[in-house]
Amino acid sequence: MASPKPTPALTLFRGFPATNRHVPSPFVNKLEARLRMGGLPYRIDSGLPMKAPRGKIPYVELNTSPDPSASSPEQLADSALITRRLVEDGDGGMRALLEDKVYFYQVRERWVDNYYAMRDSVLGFMPYPVRVLVGLLAYRNVTATLQGQGALRYTGEEMAALRLEAWEGVNAMLVESRSKALAAGSEGPFWVLGGERPTEADPTVFGFVAAALACEQAPATEKVVRSFPVVMEYAKRIHDQYFSDYECWQD
Repeated sequence: MASPKPTPALTLFRGFPATNRHVPSPFVNKLEARLRMGGLPYRIDSGLPMKAPRGKIPYVELNTSPDPSASSPEQLADSALITRRLVEDGDGGMRALLEDKVYFYQVRERWVDNYYAMRDSVLGFMPYPVRVLVGLLAYRNVTATLQGQGALRYTGEEMAALRLEAWEGVNAMLVESRSKALAAGSEGPFWVLGGERPTEADPTVFGFVAAALACEQAPATEKVVRSFPVVMEYAKRIHDQYFSDYECWQD
């Protein structure tokens, strides 16, 4: 009789129900893709921000003791810090574009342009009066952050142009990378920096694409992403190789 597989020492708390699908958070998707590309086994759980070490999703629990019952797991927060702790760091240019700009464009679209849909989706498990109160608090915090960051200072037309420009930059790099991969006869995933192996930029790009396709409350971003066939092919190839056990977005 075969012995049972050991439970992975790494638990990833995603802030969403633990199902086999990508989630609307680009940072959760980014971290999960990095773990899979690095061959690190893990299990998923939902978790709650109030239980996270810094009040942020995602976070992980890591138990390095040979006897898990003999010690408390180490908690790590912030996707960038988790990656740095678990795997070696790499390229940061593409991550800066997506995490410092595109992320805030998506937050504005979700929590300002489509506030009610986003509130009822994320906080739908709460009773209605509580949902309204928590939603208002979230809205106030989000708008204050966006005002300070600058994303709330643009008109709708300016925001749409900036969003498109950012994804055009991602697409341009992927088109070039795909051409190199085709010339080399590669049939698997191709990587954003054009190398033979993924860099730290790839989990970030994949995470943002998957989040855009998983969030119904950001239709403008989803439309932009879907308008670039090479971006879609890039994400689909990574999904097929590393996330074949997950549901895939509809083409």
